Amino acid sequence: MSASVGDVRGRMSSEEVRLLRWPVQREMRERFRSLKIPRILVVEAGVEAPVCDDIYEDWVRAPIASKDLQSRIDALVRRYHKSRLPFLDEGGVLRFSSRSVTLSPRQAELLDLLISRFGEVVPREALWFRLCQESGGLKTRNALDLHMMRIRQRVTPLGLTVRTVWGRGYVLDTEPEMKSVAP
Repeated sequence: MSASVGDVRGRMSSEEVRLLRWPVQREMRERFRSLKIPRILVVEAGVEAPVCDDIYEDWVRAPIASKDLQSRIDALVRRYHKSRLPFLDEGGVLRFSSRSVTLSPRQAELLDLLISRFGEVVPREALWFRLCQESGGLKTRNALDLHMMRIRQRVTPLGLTVRTVWGRGYVLDTEPEMKSVAP
């Protein structure tokens, strides 16, 4: 195998993708699975490949070229990050982690915009435009503030927060303590 077995950083911010030898490090696999740590199992020659039914896991057969291994790491990183984003279905149900909450149609419209820019500032004007567009006319300036207050109350039990960025807009993000434990 061209890449060494051990810890490999795969362009993740603070998370790590772990390389584990299979089947020698079977116990570590289970420990990392319980902690939801992304991992790639390096299957030794002549050994049957394991069933990977966890989105945080993949496997490769040794030897593997560094370029191919990096591609697998990148794919695992994309799946890992995608699973950590809130998801709003067509029925107005917001899902995050293993929890969900039902939203009103207007809350869902505003949250759809916040989710599309998860972790980034969404300008107040963009949210205001979306609110006016969906409600069929202009509303008072406080209408957006009221909707945002209600959205904050709805998303807090999911481990999400809506922060106000003074003079710019709002940011949908995970609660600070949830960043280290959210799957």
